[in-house]
Amino acid sequence: MNSKETLLRINSICKNTLMETLNIKYIEIGEDYLVASMPVNEKVHQPMGLLHGGATVSLAESVGSMASHLFIDNEKYEARGIEIAANHVKSKKEGMVTAKARIVHKGRRTHLWEIRIIDEDKNLISICKLTNIILSKN
Repeated sequence: MNSKETLLRINSICKNTLMETLNIKYIEIGEDYLVASMPVNEKVHQPMGLLHGGATVSLAESVGSMASHLFIDNEKYEARGIEIAANHVKSKKEGMVTAKARIVHKGRRTHLWEIRIIDEDKNLISICKLTNIILSKN
């Protein structure tokens, strides 16, 4: 399956999920990374009119978890997030944010991802670290 077909497939399985609610779209894939975007609007604001940190972390976990799924045999294994940490360095009121998950460690049982979230001007909004555990589907 080529990258365009893979992106179509992974976006299609997000119907009726948090990814659809937040309008998260997977937009680019590479050998060691996955990229997703999310619009910044009232749906993802906190009461002060800024991008909610929880929405940012949801974007980060969505892209990092899906990336792990792309790197494993999904008939035998599944990936689950076990830890996420986020540093929010810049606020955002409107526009678009893009998250790029890059693999830091790809072990048999754990994957460690660094997820950098930037805006359309390439400003760093947040940097996250996600650890996924790889489980057998016994």
